[in-house]
Amino acid sequence: MTTTGRADDGLRLIPFRGLRYVPERVGSLAAVTSPPYDVVVRPDGLLHLESADPYNIVRLILPQAATPTARHQQAALTLEDWLSEGVLAPDPEPALYVYEQVGGGLLQRGLIGALALSEPSEGVVLPHEDVMPHVVKDRADLMRTTAAHFEPLLLTYHGETGANGRSAGLNGSAASGPGGAGAVIERTVQHEPLLATTTEDGYSHRLWAVTDPADLAAIQADLAHHQAVIADGHHRWATYLRLRSEQSGPGPWDFGLVLLVDTARYPLRVRAIHRLLHRLPVSEALAAVAETGAFRVRTFAVPLPDALDLLAEASTEGNAFLLAGDGRFHLLDRPDEDLLARTIRTDRPQAWRALDATVLHSTLLDHVWRIPDAPEHIMYIHDTAAAVEQAERRGGTAVLMHPVREEVVRDLARQGVTMPRKSTSFGPKPATGLVLRSLTVN
Repeated sequence: MTTTGRADDGLRLIPFRGLRYVPERVGSLAAVTSPPYDVVVRPDGLLHLESADPYNIVRLILPQAATPTARHQQAALTLEDWLSEGVLAPDPEPALYVYEQVGGGLLQRGLIGALALSEPSEGVVLPHEDVMPHVVKDRADLMRTTAAHFEPLLLTYHGETGANGRSAGLNGSAASGPGGAGAVIERTVQHEPLLATTTEDGYSHRLWAVTDPADLAAIQADLAHHQAVIADGHHRWATYLRLRSEQSGPGPWDFGLVLLVDTARYPLRVRAIHRLLHRLPVSEALAAVAETGAFRVRTFAVPLPDALDLLAEASTEGNAFLLAGDGRFHLLDRPDEDLLARTIRTDRPQAWRALDATVLHSTLLDHVWRIPDAPEHIMYIHDTAAAVEQAERRGGTAVLMHPVREEVVRDLARQGVTMPRKSTSFGPKPATGLVLRSLTVN
C-alpha cells in the first residue's frame, strides 16, 4: 500500500451531532429518503420523491426554483423550517454512526463520521475520477448557503489481513485487531439500532450511534494507519476542498461527511454509469462509426438483459459499447487499433488507455461523433433501463457501458491517475436522509 509517511498520517474520522428525522413527524423514514443527488433521474425520479412525503430529503439536495441562487436559498429556508418545526433534530451528543445496508444478496457495514480533509497529493484520500467544474460550483453554492452536508460520500479502504490476522496499514504495519474499527462495528450491531427502515428498492437500512470514548479511540487509532479511495462522491469531495479553502482559519469546514467502508470485510459492487447523448440520433451515431470504420457493429433485437449479456461477453475481449434508442441494441466492439493509437493520449498508464471510458471519450465522443462533454449534450445516468427509455423518448442515443473492476480503480488511484469522469458507480450507495451534518450545530 502507498505510504504517506508516519503511521498517524492516515484517516481521521471524528464524531458529530447528526441531524436526523424525528420519526413521529414524518410518514415513514423510507418515504423521506432519496438516492444520492446525482442518481435521481430527472424529471420522473424527482417528482416521484417529492410526492412520496412533504419532507422528503430531495427538497434539500435538489431544491426547485427559477434560478440557481433561488434554489439554494430555498433549500436553506426549508432546512431552517424543518429544524424549527422539529421535523429534523440534532442528536444529543457527538457520535460516529455504524451504518448497515442489506439487499440484493449483499451486506454492507461502515462508519459515518466527519473526515478530516486532505489534498490528493497527501495520499490519504485518493480520487479516481475527474470532476465537472459546473457541478462542483453548484454543490459548493448549495453547501455554502445551507451550511450543511446532506449526504455522505462513499469512501473505501482495504484492511488487508497479514500473517498475524491483523490489518496491514499504510506502512505495512498491523493496524486492525480485536479493538479495531471492524471489531467496534461488529459489537455495535448486536445492539438495538437508532433507526431501521426498508426503502422501495428492497434494501434495509439500520443505523447505530457509537459514543463510548474507548470505542471512538479504537476506531481512530485503527483508521490512522489507512488511506481511502473515493468510491462515490468526487464532486462533493472537490466541493469540500473548495469550501475549506475559503475559510480564514480552522473550523467545521475542515471536515466532510463520509461513509467509510472496509472492502476487505464488505466488498462493494462496481457498476457502470451510462451516457445519454441528447442531440445524436442512433442512426447518425451508427453512420459516423461506419464512415470511420472505428468499430465492428452488430445489431440485435433482444430484451435488455440479453443485450447486456452480449456486452459483457464482448468486454472480455476488449472495449465494447451498446448503443440504444431506436428500439434495438447495437454492439460496438473490436475498435481499430490505429485509430485508438491516434486518438488516445500516450502519457498515461496502459490500464488507463484501455478503459472503456477513455476510449468512449477520446475516440468516439471527441473524434468520431465530435460531441463536447457538456450538460446540454451528455447526461450521465446510473440506471440502465432509464438510460434506454430516455433515449427512445427523446430521440437520442444511450451508450451503455460495462463496469470496471474495483482493483483497476484502486491501482490507478494509487498511481495518482484519475479516470474519465463518471467512469464507475460503486454501491450500494448510502441512502440520503438518514443522517445529516450541520456545520452550525456544535
